[in-house]
Amino acid sequence: MKEKRILYVSSEVIPYLPETEIASMSFEAPQMVNAKGGQIRIFMPRYGNINERRHQLHEVIRLSGMNLVINDFDMPLIIKVASIPKERMQVYFIDNEEYFKRKATFTDEEGKLFPDNDERAIFFAKGVVETVKKLNWSPDIIHVHGWLASLLPLYLKHYYASEPLFSESKIVTSIYNQGYEGSLSKEMINKIAFDGIDPASISELEDPTYENLMKVSLRNSDATIVGSEHLEENLMKLVNTTKIPALPYKKKEEFAQAYEEFYTTKVLKEE
Repeated sequence: MKEKRILYVSSEVIPYLPETEIASMSFEAPQMVNAKGGQIRIFMPRYGNINERRHQLHEVIRLSGMNLVINDFDMPLIIKVASIPKERMQVYFIDNEEYFKRKATFTDEEGKLFPDNDERAIFFAKGVVETVKKLNWSPDIIHVHGWLASLLPLYLKHYYASEPLFSESKIVTSIYNQGYEGSLSKEMINKIAFDGIDPASISELEDPTYENLMKVSLRNSDATIVGSEHLEENLMKLVNTTKIPALPYKKKEEFAQAYEEFYTTKVLKEE
């Protein structure tokens, strides 16, 4: 992995949120690449339940200050950054007060999905790409974790299709059991279509369930990794029917070599 550039985009990363399969692997995988001499960038949302003082987040003025258009509304993009303790790894946080200031990640106190989770996902995808463009950093691989990040492959393949910075980038999507019950807003497909993306290419999102969101993500990816040891049957069927390379689940003690080989031989297709 020496000198390879890998962009990790995740809905959750430890130590900023409690440990889950997604949060753990979103730390472990970049740590492995970093230790092997690769270059990494990590992006996640700046949820309101992340303690900025304890984790020493600070705003990066030169990267902030842009507005992203979401469903015909201008939404300010704020970029914050922090360093993971004892690791030479920085995490970039995509922030917007209206979308991420609330003191929870995906649901309210009653466990109901936030009604604007669809817009939060669109904002996150666009915010990551626009920030990487400002960094002028061209990744070899973009590795996506978690459903809130799952629109990134779609936007890269369609909305940003002519962006030269990502013309050689390969997209990997990890798929986990960690989804959500029910559906996101039924208006999601129209909000994505507002960005010039053909609704016919995202017809599943007329009913934006977790499974349908992952279908769209995988269809716009170059490879997939199974992130849960016991993936639900319908999700496993989705992986098995995809025409892209797939890496089966690997336990923490064996994932490093498997991920490195998969990145190199199946994603980048190097000898």
